[in-house]
Amino acid sequence: MWKLKHTEPPVIPAKAYPSPAFGVSFLSAMLGPYSSEEWVARYERSHQHPVNRLCHTYGIPTILVSLVVFLAAFLYHRLWILALVLFVIGWVLQFVGHAFEGKPPEFFHDWRFLFVGVRWWWAKINGKASAESELNSVSRDSR
Repeated sequence: MWKLKHTEPPVIPAKAYPSPAFGVSFLSAMLGPYSSEEWVARYERSHQHPVNRLCHTYGIPTILVSLVVFLAAFLYHRLWILALVLFVIGWVLQFVGHAFEGKPPEFFHDWRFLFVGVRWWWAKINGKASAESELNSVSRDSR
């Protein structure tokens, strides 16, 4: 289905990561030399197909809700089944979307994209997702 190319991750010089001694947050250290907006832009470029975007629009919050329900399951033990079902449904939606896209998920190459997807979803529901990317995906499919 997907052909993964084995590529070495880019070498980022140590000086690209600011030292925590200068008060840099964990989040900025985790993002490396890219801003949050640059990560979201990279994510958007690899999620162009409208079906993939739709699957991610519903799959990402389903996974997030499953994690909250899982935490609640510590108090109400029967909730773990619901949490598991929601978690599986969310991930199935993600992979169905990538089947339409014809590309593997970005987190296969860089685990940080697991968090970038949540940031992309948040921007999308707040109307801040890139309009240019939306227009490109519509125009590409109308050809």
